Amino acid sequence: MNRVWITGGTVIDGSSAPGRRADVLIEGDRIARIAESGGPVPDGAEVVDAAGMAVAPGFIDVMSHSVSTLLHDGLSVGKVTQGVSTEIMGEGWTPAPAVPGQPHGFPVHGLPGEDEGWAQRSKGWTRFGDWLSAQETVGAAVNFGSFIGGATVREYARGYAEGESSPEQLAEMRRVVREAMEDGAYGLATALIYPPGSYADTDELVALCEEVAAYGGIYITHMRSEGEAILDGLEEALEITARSGARLHVYHLKAAGRPAWPKMQQVIDRVNAERAAGRDIHADLYLYTAGGTGLSSVTPPWASEGNRLVERLRDPGERAKIRAAILDPDGTWEPLGNLAGPQGVMPVGLRRPENRPYKGLSLAQIAEQRGQHWIDAALDLLETEQNRVGSLYHLMSEDNIELQLRQPWVMLGSDAAGSDPTQLSEDELGGHPRSFGNFTRLLAVYVRERGVLSLEEAVHRMTGLPAEHFRLEGRGLLREGHFADVVIFDPQTVRDRATYAHAEQLSEGVRDLWVNGVRVLVGGTHTRALPGRRLYGPGAAPQPQAATPAAGAAQVG
Repeated sequence: MNRVWITGGTVIDGSSAPGRRADVLIEGDRIARIAESGGPVPDGAEVVDAAGMAVAPGFIDVMSHSVSTLLHDGLSVGKVTQGVSTEIMGEGWTPAPAVPGQPHGFPVHGLPGEDEGWAQRSKGWTRFGDWLSAQETVGAAVNFGSFIGGATVREYARGYAEGESSPEQLAEMRRVVREAMEDGAYGLATALIYPPGSYADTDELVALCEEVAAYGGIYITHMRSEGEAILDGLEEALEITARSGARLHVYHLKAAGRPAWPKMQQVIDRVNAERAAGRDIHADLYLYTAGGTGLSSVTPPWASEGNRLVERLRDPGERAKIRAAILDPDGTWEPLGNLAGPQGVMPVGLRRPENRPYKGLSLAQIAEQRGQHWIDAALDLLETEQNRVGSLYHLMSEDNIELQLRQPWVMLGSDAAGSDPTQLSEDELGGHPRSFGNFTRLLAVYVRERGVLSLEEAVHRMTGLPAEHFRLEGRGLLREGHFADVVIFDPQTVRDRATYAHAEQLSEGVRDLWVNGVRVLVGGTHTRALPGRRLYGPGAAPQPQAATPAAGAAQVG
């Protein structure tokens, strides 16, 4: 059994209690002892000097998009180098169960080793748990778990069709959610501005969340509005959980667009009132004023009905209708292009050779170069690229980020996948800096530079708070007997390096990371070990304890 003695560091235990000088003994996959600093070295233990460093629980990313990347690159380099030891996935879409009638249940993004291999294998993923079982087979450097995506549930029964679901379709969706909860999903995760998930009405979501509530799960949501109708979006989420009995979590809490900025205080007041009345409500956020999603989000949801956006853009009559809807939104959808303005939209996911020169430019600049209105430029890019075109939307207020951080029920979520920047192709460069810097940015900017949170409270928001909320038993705190997910970082130098212009830059200052007692980061360098474990939500049957990993756990060659 491997034994590691971490000595001389300041233990920040994840509870928000003051840090203290202490030594930590790891034995196998557990924390065996936390003792006053300076004691004798246990027999046979490897000594790790943490003088001048903080020793904390591994960080928990509650809004990860490593759904596909982990299957092809289990190292999750961008997250591990921030100190992340656990990723919880599922917003809107999950690759299982495979949707009937589609060629495969797995999206093809051109990632290394993807395409045919996983596309073929995923055809057999008839249940939610089949995907996570496949991930167990592949291995991962981080622990992983997931919600079931709301769009996947609806698509399974209805495809991309709009409209109210029939009793038979709703029963099928309820079955899919029920099976997912039994397979270990943490609950239902919706993204209500994106088709086809946006086609689900409140009553449908209440019915699905009744299945979630029966297992003690969470309804976690990208609300139907984060803009001027943000209060309406919150009220819908509150209604869904009040009627169904599910717990509530709000994804990436934000007020998007300048007109919505003053409403954040009202959102916070409303949540605090509900929490004071006994409701279990939490939220997460990322620490950037720009969001990241598809350029397709400048178009109304009905334009993607039947998954036919590109086809409609090629029809002059349909294209004119879409253009008119963008030019004069009717208030029934979230027009992100209008909220950010063309100067605030940056299409970064351009892959066709004729469009690559526009990378790094705003939609306003692209339109100017092309001699077009910004709407026409956006629609042309969507038509020629034939995909959603990843884009940055500058929408949020820095003042609101600090206001949100001060709420004790807010934790961190990256809203991003964990990638290795050295393995990304030229087409994949130009993402969002939150992929590589969200967690270290909290420590560098909002703790050390601005003092918005204390170091202890910041660590709590990334560890103890999410572990308690998601009921991650034995994780999130440095306690004897808990799993040895342990990070060592330098509180004076830890920082994010990723920027909007150069997003693929790894963080600095996180020195070492253990996951289940196995070191995945040494001196800031990934060891290529894959000791991560599958985590299960409250509806799953009790799982047998995994064998204690040896020091030489599975590795990527």
